Amino acid sequence: MDLGLNGKRALVTGGSLGIGKAIALELAREGVDVAIVARTKDRLEAAARELEGQTGRTVIPLVADVSSKEQVDRAVAQAADRLGGLHILVNSGSAPGGSATATGPIETVVDEDLLQDFNVKYVGALRCARAAIPYLKQHGWGRIINISGTNARNAGNLSGGARNGSLVHLTKTLAVQLGRYGITVNCIHPGTTRTERTPRLLAARAAELGVSADEVEKRDFAYESPRGNSICRMVDAGEIAYLTVFLASDKAWAVSGELVVATGGAGRSVYY
Repeated sequence: MDLGLNGKRALVTGGSLGIGKAIALELAREGVDVAIVARTKDRLEAAARELEGQTGRTVIPLVADVSSKEQVDRAVAQAADRLGGLHILVNSGSAPGGSATATGPIETVVDEDLLQDFNVKYVGALRCARAAIPYLKQHGWGRIINISGTNARNAGNLSGGARNGSLVHLTKTLAVQLGRYGITVNCIHPGTTRTERTPRLLAARAAELGVSADEVEKRDFAYESPRGNSICRMVDAGEIAYLTVFLASDKAWAVSGELVVATGGAGRSVYY
C-alpha cells in the first residue's frame, strides 16, 4: 500500500531514543525527511546519523527543551526552513513514567515536579502544535499525532494520569479546530513498550527475583498477570511506529480526534 508519504516533512519530539526514534525511523523509511528534537545534543546527533544511514533520507537533529516556548518556536521554524516545509508533527517528548516524586502517594507528591511533568508532556505538546500549525496550514494537509500512555486509564500514578489524560483532550480539541484546514489530529496510548531501557530494567528485576530476564518478561506478560496482555509479549517500539505512520499517512483521513490504544490487548475493560 502506498501511504502517500514520500516527500513529506516531519518533526518528531523525543526523537533521539525509544518510541520517538522508532517513529522517526519508520517515517524516513516511507520517504519522509525528518527533524528530530531532544535535549541531549550528542545522543540526538548520533541518532540522526544512524537514521540517515539506515534510510538515506534527510534527518536533522535540533536541540530543544519542549518546556521552553522560545526553544520550541525556534526548533519548529528551523525544521520548516531546513526541510522546506512541514506536514507532520509527532509529539513524543516526555520523561518515561514521570518524576518519581510526582507519581506516588498524594502525601509525597512534590508540586514542582508534578507541574514540570505536566509542563513537558502536555504543555510541551501544546507548544509544539501551536508552533507547527501555521506551517501545516500552508500545505492544506497536515497530521499531528500525540504519544500519550495508558496511565491515563489507570488510577494511582498522579503524574501519568494527569498528563496523559490531558493529551487526549488536547487531541480532540485540535482535531475539531483544524479539520477544516486538512489537518487530522490523533492520539496513541502505548502500554509497556520495548525500548533501549528495557534490557536494563528486565535485568534488574531478574536479579531481584533470582530468575532470567526472559522468565521475568514471560511472567509479566502472561495474560493472567496484572501486566499481561492478549498477545502475551511486550509490544515493541517499532510497532507503535507502524501505527503512527499509518495515522500520519494519506490513507488515514477517516480517523481524527481519536485515541488508539496499543498495548497488545492489555486489560479486560470494555470501552464504548
